[in-house]
Amino acid sequence: MRHYPVMLNETVENLSLKENSVVIDATLGAAGHSSFILKQIKKGFLIAFDQDKDEIEKSIETLSKIGNNFSVINSNFSEMKDKVRELGYEKVDAILFDLGTSSMQMDDIKRGFNYHEEAILDMRMDRRTNLTAKDVVNTYSEEELSRIIFEYGEERFARKIAKLICENRKIKPITTTFELVALIRRAYPERASKHPAKKTFQAIRIEVNRELEVLENAMSKAVELLKVGGRLGIITFHSLEDRIVKNKFKDLATACKCPKDIPICMCGGVKKFEVITRKPIIPVEDELKNNNRAHSSKLRILERILD
Repeated sequence: MRHYPVMLNETVENLSLKENSVVIDATLGAAGHSSFILKQIKKGFLIAFDQDKDEIEKSIETLSKIGNNFSVINSNFSEMKDKVRELGYEKVDAILFDLGTSSMQMDDIKRGFNYHEEAILDMRMDRRTNLTAKDVVNTYSEEELSRIIFEYGEERFARKIAKLICENRKIKPITTTFELVALIRRAYPERASKHPAKKTFQAIRIEVNRELEVLENAMSKAVELLKVGGRLGIITFHSLEDRIVKNKFKDLATACKCPKDIPICMCGGVKKFEVITRKPIIPVEDELKNNNRAHSSKLRILERILD
């Protein structure tokens, strides 16, 4: 399946790239955004991160056809600050996070991300890590499973799904995507409008890859790398991510850090960031028609205004 980067023009335009910009793509994936960025920064430099070695090899080949002013790092973006400084860059002009699950990973049946295909339950974005979806499903307590499925999947049938998982794994371990899907279906009404496994698979994937806690940590490090005038752009695909980004941006763009019950500012805080997108940017109608992956995506932009 061809990869279409989400809100490509909107993203590059709002990052305010120049010919000599130094840019970080924290989520390289199939190099959709990176390819377009590299074409804009002919005298600049691109630093791209991805924790999936399989994707990196293909993306390097794609980027090499455009230029050689880039470096690709096989690492989680939470290590961004140290890795970028190892390359000799103290500050950069722009940083992009595209938090959507990679199309290449979803299309790789062996990875276990896709509830439409039979595969071993894995869901690791980085195969060097140990925790898999099979581990989560077969070792977490019913209470833990219910919490994860409810909080990370916003699934209203979370308790019932967790109960069915725990009852059935006593008889036989749940090892494949279709085995899990079959249990989830039993918890759902017969005429569900959307695939019943979508929310649970999202929740388990987030847990396996520690996506939300990694995101919060990575944002804190990313803003430290921005030059004055530098911009951070983050594309999210579900409400949990978007809420974290929105709240983090709001906090960064607030000068005073005093408790709300103190009437006068005592901390002397200085505002260092500005939220550029008061409301998130969303895909235009044409993109929604042509790229199913764009649905629910939102782009938020933050700018550093003071060191």
